Amino acid sequence: MSHGEKPNNSVWLAIRSLLDDESDLVRQNVESFLKDNKDKGYSFLHELTEGNDAFLAKHAQHFVEKLGWMDAADDFIRFIRSLRYELETGWFLLDRVLHPGFETSTYTFLLDQLADRCRELILQPSTARKNCEVLNRVLFHEYGFRGARENFDNPENSFLHLVLERREGLPITLCIIYILVARRLGFELDPIGTPGRFMVGCFSESRPFYIDCWSGGRILELEQMEEKLSLLPDNESGLFLLPITIAETLSRCCRNLSRQFSKLDDSKNSRLFESFIDEFERVHQEASNA
Repeated sequence: MSHGEKPNNSVWLAIRSLLDDESDLVRQNVESFLKDNKDKGYSFLHELTEGNDAFLAKHAQHFVEKLGWMDAADDFIRFIRSLRYELETGWFLLDRVLHPGFETSTYTFLLDQLADRCRELILQPSTARKNCEVLNRVLFHEYGFRGARENFDNPENSFLHLVLERREGLPITLCIIYILVARRLGFELDPIGTPGRFMVGCFSESRPFYIDCWSGGRILELEQMEEKLSLLPDNESGLFLLPITIAETLSRCCRNLSRQFSKLDDSKNSRLFESFIDEFERVHQEASNA
């Protein structure tokens, strides 16, 4: 097989036939092949472990454990139940549910690079607003991050590592990148779950202001946000000007993914992400009643 060529079905059938081979050399070669084809290899092994051939499932499970490819959905469920929520960790765990093979370090390094470039441009002493102006320059002009307008409902727009690769995504994923880079610079920004369009809020100055990442980092004053929300009932509009929790942020992403996969008639994945929303709500209810 030439370099970069994707393995075809006959290759996977051959790998399937070699899973029970007792030769150490064959097992090492199978393991190397699976490592080199992580996403497909992960799905391939897990389909076998759930299949009707118990003998083959046992050998597939051996490779799953040897490679450390345990069920990523279970990992995310355990994260939800832990109540120890951290935004970056949680989002990458969510990505792994359908993309188990990617290297997290590749994308944390890119976030570090974005922060390093911002740090080069920030003149001290600075303010939060000036920091955001630099973030806007680096993310939306130098690196070209943008909203995914032509193919908005593509699930790829919801996975953080893919948005970092492709540099386009939904408002929520662009906002998460913005927040994670800001945290590397040492100042806190917060997720704001406004209806229709997710935003970023800054509460470190005397009056809050908001960043619309979908519009290239446009800065909105409190009065502008109040005007945008004026159509909502008075008892609801003020809530949308306040930060939301990490659990609420990840739940909103799961809701987007469930809707996106439903539009693709992929009921299996739609139900999977709906189940994560249910788990967040169940855990929250139990914690509230404790």
